[in-house]
Amino acid sequence: MKVPETVNVVRQNHALEHATIHVLSRRNPYSSFVGRSTLSGFVVYGQVETQEVANAAAEALARLQQGEAQLAVHPRCGTNLAVTSTMAGLAAFGATLGRPRSKWDRLPLALMASTLAALASQPLANRIQEYVTTTPYVDGLYIAAVTRQDRGRFVIHKVAVGRK
Repeated sequence: MKVPETVNVVRQNHALEHATIHVLSRRNPYSSFVGRSTLSGFVVYGQVETQEVANAAAEALARLQQGEAQLAVHPRCGTNLAVTSTMAGLAAFGATLGRPRSKWDRLPLALMASTLAALASQPLANRIQEYVTTTPYVDGLYIAAVTRQDRGRFVIHKVAVGRK
């Protein structure tokens, strides 16, 4: 099955966003960054200078293009949260389904099932990132622009990604 081009564009931008967050986090170990991918690039939220975001994005792109595919997967990605919460919710639901006991009697079983599902979901979530929500194949991409917006205490950098 062929992936629609717009989906592939977002997957590439998502990978580049993750790689950029990896680079920024390594350079700023006491800072916190959040990213969001779009069709035109990605956004980085966090207290950092614009030139540092531009440098990190350029390094991230070069490293992905040189084969460092592991940079496309990030442990704090929203994909992980979605997979974990879905699996935990389904496990809790399934563990209590058809049980004649009271809600309070079923609670420990639901908690245990959801905890085990949350632990088991991590490798699956990383695989889903690796094969579904990102792609490290970013040849032909370039950083077109990095712009800054200050919104009160929030600093937002938009990274526009171009395609050759």
